Amino acid sequence: MAISTFSRFSDYKQKINSLPSISEDQILTEQFLLDIDEKKKIDIYYAPFEYVNENAKVVIAGITPGLHQMKRSFSTVFNLKDQTIDDEQILHEVKKNSSFEGPMRKNLIAMLDELQLHSYLGLTSTSELFSSASQLVQTNSVICYPVFYKGKNYTGSTPNITTELLMKYIINGFAKEIETMNNPLIIPLGVNVTKVLNYLVENNYIEPKFILNGFPHTSGANGHRHRQFAENKKEMEQKLKEFFR
Repeated sequence: MAISTFSRFSDYKQKINSLPSISEDQILTEQFLLDIDEKKKIDIYYAPFEYVNENAKVVIAGITPGLHQMKRSFSTVFNLKDQTIDDEQILHEVKKNSSFEGPMRKNLIAMLDELQLHSYLGLTSTSELFSSASQLVQTNSVICYPVFYKGKNYTGSTPNITTELLMKYIINGFAKEIETMNNPLIIPLGVNVTKVLNYLVENNYIEPKFILNGFPHTSGANGHRHRQFAENKKEMEQKLKEFFR
């Protein structure tokens, strides 16, 4: 267990704890703005998603935290400000409280269980990855900080995720996190995450044998997720057999 080498939590912890409230108008402000691309209308804000489970057997990767997750991360830090725990523990709590919650997590668990991932990990269900077996998983985003396009949650489609600014955060963040880990299975949620991983493979940051290609994004907004899962199920099952043998 560790804090990402690129972590800025020490710079932002007090700013979060000094907020009068955890609301959109308080957190989407200049003091939390990390980067901006005016031409592509992209804003990147700070949020404390910097905990790394270096011993994880599985990495589940999305695109970027959304505003809801950003609020939850700030609230977690704020609510722990009077506790005598270190920064690593705080960031671990942030990760546990904010990762793939709600219907998205339910869909994710159902699909992973159908692939029998839990049996390879010695679990009854992959739901345990979000509770008693959290030591086996790293949940993260290829861009660990919240990205907004024209003020809305960035989906990875427009602008292209391989734009220079976004790739800087992917390479200096996600790619460096993976380097500190012991060759986990990486499950990309959807085609845009897969596009990022393909780029990292082509540029020798990751080996393709560690990636479970074909897994859909499990958001309810992805109306094609069941079809995408069914089309790729056999290949994913074979990949899991090869990976865990």
